[in-house]
Amino acid sequence: MKVLMAAGLMALLLVAEASAKDALCETTDDLAYPCTFEVLDDAGSFEISAKGKPTYQVWVDAPGLATVGAVFEPGGRSVALPGVYHRSEDDGACWVGDATGTQICAW
Repeated sequence: MKVLMAAGLMALLLVAEASAKDALCETTDDLAYPCTFEVLDDAGSFEISAKGKPTYQVWVDAPGLATVGAVFEPGGRSVALPGVYHRSEDDGACWVGDATGTQICAW
């Protein structure tokens, strides 16, 4: 039984480790920077984070449509960004907010 529990724990750790990847991110405010990209669900939602930068969570609500939250300081609360974000037609790695024109990209 302990062997099965240990194997299950190892599998969970490998999945968690595999979901976070190094990436290149770009936002309207921060331009391009190295970041960590993490998949949040099967719908395509994701989080990008980097030291000294806000952490963004892009929650895909429907194909091509998302809501976005951001944490602006370590240990802070997530703040909903205004409007709906649409997947960019020019670059599928980018999401653009309809209320402010803010762009969030991750490659």
